[in-house]
Amino acid sequence: MTDRYSLDQCIHEAEEAMKYGHEQLELGMRQEHYNDMEYSDAQLQLEQAVIALEKMMDNANAEQRERIDRTLAQMRHLQHQMITTPH
Repeated sequence: MTDRYSLDQCIHEAEEAMKYGHEQLELGMRQEHYNDMEYSDAQLQLEQAVIALEKMMDNANAEQRERIDRTLAQMRHLQHQMITTPH
């Protein structure tokens, strides 16, 4: 079973990655190709956070899996936006 502290820390890191991703998405839509490195870094951070949460899912109880699922859905939506939005 995943302990609460580990899950909270992983969710926090995922939320930080999403915040950075949203910032880069907004900048990318305004500035187009001027922030490619930061944009790519935001995508990488999102992917790393997704992988970390997916690993936590293996040892999570039902309540924790639900929380992880919600966070993963938000992250995948942002990843989709970042891929499909011209920047």
